[in-house]
Order: sequence, then C-alpha cells, then structure tokens
Amino acid sequence: MGEYNHTIDAKNRLIIPSKFRETLGEEFVVTKGLDGCLFVYDHAEWAAFEQKLRNLPLTSREARTFVRFFLAGAAGVEVDKQGRILIPSVLREFADLKKDVVLIGVVSRIEIWSKERWEEEAAQGDMESIAEHMSQLGLSL
Repeated sequence: MGEYNHTIDAKNRLIIPSKFRETLGEEFVVTKGLDGCLFVYDHAEWAAFEQKLRNLPLTSREARTFVRFFLAGAAGVEVDKQGRILIPSVLREFADLKKDVVLIGVVSRIEIWSKERWEEEAAQGDMESIAEHMSQLGLSL
C-alpha cells in the first residue's frame, strides 16, 4: 500500500521506499505493466505470475503476445546500499520515466509511473461508475 513520489537521478537510479524494500527484498523483478506503467514483483509473486503465464495456451496468438509483452522487458534488479535500483533503458522508455516518478503499492505488486502519466490516470477515474462495475465482478464495498 501507499504512494511515494521520487526522482530518477542523473545515472537513471531510483530510490525504492524502505517500506517497499522490506517486502521486495534486495533483488526483485521489474517489467512492463499495463496502462503505461512498470510492474514490480518480489521473487515469490513473480514465480506465481510466471506460472500463470505458462498455463496459457500456446496455440492462442493473444496468449503468446501477452506472454511476450511481460517477459521480453522483464529485468531482475538489485538494490544498492543507498536503496536505489537502476531501471533498464527499455523500461524507462516504455513508461516514459524521465525525472519525477510515483511508486504505488497495489496488492501483490508495486507500480512505477511517470508523475505526469499518474496524474492523468488519477484524473480520468470516475470512481462511482468504476465501483459499480466492480460490484458486477463480485467486489462489493
């Protein structure tokens, strides 16, 4: 849980908040995410996600495309002594990460957003209609 604002330094390193590091450990996986952000998984969650990807039918073109999307850009990263990670250029470009970023905790993963994109995403949400749709999916508040 939580939302944290940070900046990417001149060497393309990003500080991971200590609260997130406690959960993620010293090494974890960063990959392309949906909505133009990056997804961050600890090793256990990544292994569970990979297993779900393995279970998709190889005969489905959409499944193959979906698997490629997440695995081709995935990178193992390691936290340095100052709590920073180096985000690979392909992932920085995908998520349009330049300087200001937002890290958010989302149940079983962390998302890394460019600050601009995060603000646009937050402004687009009509929570009442979204909540109504979630109730149709079985989630009631």
